[in-house]
Amino acid sequence: MDDLPQSHTESDGSAVIRVLSYNLRSMRDDEDALARVIRACSPDLVFAQEAPRFFRWRKHAARLAAKAELVVLGGGATAAGPLLMCSLRAHVERTEDVLLPLTPGLHRRGFATAVVRIADARVGLLSTHLSLQRAERATQVELLLEKLRELDTPHAIAAGDLNETPDGPAFARLTADLQDCRTVAPWGDENTFPTTAPNRRIDAILTTPGVEVLGCGVPTPTTLEGITETDLKSASDHLPVLAALRLRATG
Repeated sequence: MDDLPQSHTESDGSAVIRVLSYNLRSMRDDEDALARVIRACSPDLVFAQEAPRFFRWRKHAARLAAKAELVVLGGGATAAGPLLMCSLRAHVERTEDVLLPLTPGLHRRGFATAVVRIADARVGLLSTHLSLQRAERATQVELLLEKLRELDTPHAIAAGDLNETPDGPAFARLTADLQDCRTVAPWGDENTFPTTAPNRRIDAILTTPGVEVLGCGVPTPTTLEGITETDLKSASDHLPVLAALRLRATG
């Protein structure tokens, strides 16, 4: 059980980190179960989607972070839903919330981005929730890749709800430039939606090629201590994706 590496710093300053991507469904489900799932995953970085966006949204996000023993890094309503949380292991250089062009009649989308240092590794972060509409999704993928380049970091991680399975064109465009962590090093289960009977993988963690993927997938009671089926089904309509990554020291 839990053969996914724990977070640690290596002798050369490289960092092994645990990264979680999770659609929170606006925290409309069992908030305590959600916090328990996040906490059991022991993440250094959380890439969340559908964070609260309306009345007192900052307080809701901060409360969840505290329950999960994390802090809010950026995003939320100011990024149209994507949110970043982190452990105190991350040293923050900068954050930026990005609103994407609005297509009339469709939901506004955005990116929550940041640049952080963990040990001696510098990494760019981007949490996303892509459109349900195919053409808009394709445009957003190009904007995502452009934004990762603008972060100008030795390593980069993008994660989120892609609203598309790996055989789709937007997913394929992303994996032309980035590593799909689940494909590189499968661990745990694969499908992420819906929680009640998962039959699609529409949530993913992706990295630039220099990041070493040590394992990635959906945590289950048989692969991760502290995870229960009840909590997974009660926390959200999506299942989380957890990855262990090694970031080489960048000075």
